[in-house]
Amino acid sequence: MTKAKRLRYLFKSATVMVSLFALLAPLSAQAADPAVKAVRGSFFDFVDDPWKHVGKEEESARFLPDGMLVMEDGIIKDFGPYSELSSKYPKAQVTTVSDRIILPGFVDGHVHFPQTRVLGAYGLQLLPWLQDWIFPEETKYKDPEYAKVGVKHYFDNMLAAGTTTVQDFGTSFPNAVEAFFDEASRRNMRVICGIGGIDRNAPESFRTPPDMFYNESKRLIEKYHGKGRNLYAITPRFAYGDSSELLSMCGKLHKEYPDCWINTHVSENPTETRNAPLEHNTKDYLGCYEKFGLVGPKFTAGHGVWLSDSEFSRLNKAGASISVCPISNTFLGSGLFRLGRATDPNCRVRMTFGTDMGGGNRFSMIDVVDHMYKVGMCNNAMLDGSIDPRWHDDAESERNKLNAYRAFYSITLGGAEGLYLDDKIGNFKPGKEADFVVLDWKGGPPATAWHQSLICDKPATMKEAAQLLFGVMAVGDSRAVDETWVMGRRLYKKGSDFGLASTGTKSTNK
Repeated sequence: MTKAKRLRYLFKSATVMVSLFALLAPLSAQAADPAVKAVRGSFFDFVDDPWKHVGKEEESARFLPDGMLVMEDGIIKDFGPYSELSSKYPKAQVTTVSDRIILPGFVDGHVHFPQTRVLGAYGLQLLPWLQDWIFPEETKYKDPEYAKVGVKHYFDNMLAAGTTTVQDFGTSFPNAVEAFFDEASRRNMRVICGIGGIDRNAPESFRTPPDMFYNESKRLIEKYHGKGRNLYAITPRFAYGDSSELLSMCGKLHKEYPDCWINTHVSENPTETRNAPLEHNTKDYLGCYEKFGLVGPKFTAGHGVWLSDSEFSRLNKAGASISVCPISNTFLGSGLFRLGRATDPNCRVRMTFGTDMGGGNRFSMIDVVDHMYKVGMCNNAMLDGSIDPRWHDDAESERNKLNAYRAFYSITLGGAEGLYLDDKIGNFKPGKEADFVVLDWKGGPPATAWHQSLICDKPATMKEAAQLLFGVMAVGDSRAVDETWVMGRRLYKKGSDFGLASTGTKSTNK
């Protein structure tokens, strides 16, 4: 090559390099914005109640096989197909999640943190079980260190189960409830809790005298309610264990702090369902709370197994909620919740689903919907006319069937609606808090991967995604939870230590 040719070649090479640098310079100038984060993957959430779309439940849901969730400061900024949003947010730090399905974080509407250590204690039925196991264990939470360790273990298990929002019953001891709120604040989780008021039918050491309950509840409301993601629930434990004086204090607190939640139990066990109205001189169990002005929006009563049609109707009119707890209702032999009755379109009652751990012997909301499916199928058989024609009701019978849409709605958007938190959580609508769970549809017992591979290896349509989710419900468990994110931060990754914070960097999970 002559000298002139070499000079022309070097000049052309330099020109190409300059052009390439000019092309890449804007990209390097658009460095990743640490404030804007995004997750790319397959997303499934809900926009409506599937019981409003009988036979067409897919109309209540959304599925994006290749979606993008954009977050800023823990809040959902945008959500849609990756092909549309990737160019709109070129600076976003993107985490790519492959071979998984992403749902809104699970909502547990009824659970007891101080029962963590007696999970799985021999059941008996409700009232002797409380006396033999629960009151002695919860009394130990007077000890601040015992409470602190127990609360940490509780939240570790919640995150491992994909649960990001809880409504908890607290316990009789203010220091333990404070430990609960402090630990939830450390993890920035959305929680509702309160001192559990009980002043009869319990050991003396466990009781909360009405004046003490009022004063301590008031103190904790001022300290925690509305601070960060903490919310306070005025919590009469259950009418069978509460005097009229204590329920009066609940009513007084409700008038003074009308924006607080109210959380209690109703009609769980036949014995307490029969006796509570006698002690409060009311016609039924719900009337024990109505008498003191407690039933309305933000009121949740757990279980409701033995509710009458009249009580369902009054809950509907009041805008109050029931928390459905099928695991504990079967574990303690309490009964079968009438799901088809609660979802009557003419008298629809708001619902959350709950583990009721430790009456429920699981932390997992996946296990909850699995149990509710079985309870619903028993109810379905009782109402389809095959047992007794007098009970025949095809519509109510069908509403007891818990398909994938009804199940996962109930522990995401439905749970949020039951708690009056659907303006903050429950689906991927922009403006809501970025809580979500990443599910591995092949995670779980050894049979799970084989079972799911018979359905499909990767969902491309909503129907395939729903089939996979039903499989997760039917043969999976909390081992299907691969990651749990809270306010845009990854706090749990299967196989890693608890409390894992999101790196915000691009990664691929295989």
